[in-house]
Amino acid sequence: MSYQAILRDAGDALIVNQGVGIQVSVLQSSASGTAMYVETHSATTNANGLVSLEIGTGTPTTGTFSAIDWSAGPYFLKRETDPTTSGGTSYTITGTTELLSVPYAMHAKTVDTPTYSIGLWPELGGYVFWVSTDGKHGLVAETINQSTSSNWYTAQEKISIPSNHSTDGQKFRDWRMPTKYELNEMYLQKSAIGGFGPDYWSSTENTNTNAWKQNFTNGNQNTPSKGQIKDVRAVRAF
Repeated sequence: MSYQAILRDAGDALIVNQGVGIQVSVLQSSASGTAMYVETHSATTNANGLVSLEIGTGTPTTGTFSAIDWSAGPYFLKRETDPTTSGGTSYTITGTTELLSVPYAMHAKTVDTPTYSIGLWPELGGYVFWVSTDGKHGLVAETINQSTSSNWYTAQEKISIPSNHSTDGQKFRDWRMPTKYELNEMYLQKSAIGGFGPDYWSSTENTNTNAWKQNFTNGNQNTPSKGQIKDVRAVRAF
């Protein structure tokens, strides 16, 4: 967290171009609450009496900054300053304020991403047929065909039309043609995904005039002319 302050002495004069010692404490619950974290800084004011530092990068004396549970607030920030030339630890300037937006932003980083498994997930638009080991990323197959009479050239256009999708699939606009490899993974789980016809285009080209397709009856893959009519089933990643 970035912190800046204008420092003045007891006579209200700016403390300029001078070394100062600063102690920062993160207090829990109230302005007089328990110090969950304390660190010290040696800083120097500029010509305008401004001092700048990064809270969390000082020398810790109590706790660790990364261990603060920002969801257990409220939290207050206490600043103590030693304005002597040496910038020591005889703190005579003190101020405490409540932390607001910064802890909320930090806490947001700790919010868990939902995890998923193989199966039907309407909130993702269809059937998850592959998922990463942490369950946070994967591939989704639509549960209906986007076309049963498309050549390779027009397949992606048919996928882009919302009305060609299921009700859940219409929630998303990032559907695409599956690759040759992904199409085979869909074939291996065709009974669970459901609704497949005999032949499907993949996005994988073989030549300028041919592309890979898969027979969903026997699993064979081959490379017919892109002008032939096949089925189309979309996938998306999350």
